[in-house]
Amino acid sequence: MTSVTLSPINPPIPQWQAARWEDFIAACDNPSLEQARIFFYQGYLLIDMGNEGINHSRFNNLLTMIFVLWFSNKGIKAFDDLGGCVIEKPKVGGGAPDRVLYIGEDFPQWQAGEPRRINLDNWRVPDLVCEIADTTLASDLDEKKRLYAALKIPEYWVIDIKGERVLAFRLQEDGKYWECQVSVALDGFPISLLSETLKLLSNGNGMAAMWFSQQIAGL
Repeated sequence: MTSVTLSPINPPIPQWQAARWEDFIAACDNPSLEQARIFFYQGYLLIDMGNEGINHSRFNNLLTMIFVLWFSNKGIKAFDDLGGCVIEKPKVGGGAPDRVLYIGEDFPQWQAGEPRRINLDNWRVPDLVCEIADTTLASDLDEKKRLYAALKIPEYWVIDIKGERVLAFRLQEDGKYWECQVSVALDGFPISLLSETLKLLSNGNGMAAMWFSQQIAGL
């Protein structure tokens, strides 16, 4: 009888590997990695090929609904919510956050023949980036947090799915993130309200979004 060795059902969590900036660019341009989320910072590269789990996907889509509801309530029409788009500052670092949010009309536009990435030397930094942490919380609060600070992203949210909480950080003048309870990017958005909405996800993101809509009606 011939024995068969099966690969693990759950692949190991990807690790940061020593690399050069050129390796990051090559990975971003590699067609076989088109579905991967790729990050580079201080000589280390992370290639995450993992698929979204149910909870990660559920909240990822909920965030879009949250943004639409919040901006509609505030009368803000111009914003651009980009999921998984690579942002980079050459030689400094780059990555593909779960959410890249531009508020206002001057958001990046792609031109034929250009790399399919947002070069922060050519475009303004996004107002907010978000990471949804299902299995990646340690990296989201460590390497990625330092990466986004180096890219000068003014506000960074980490959504801890298992802990049912949202951690929001605002970039300070010293170049470091401090935790904040109210979003500056979203003009007074209470972070605790998003944490409460997260706790309703088991009922479906549609119901969670409708509950959120009711809560902000008087704000």
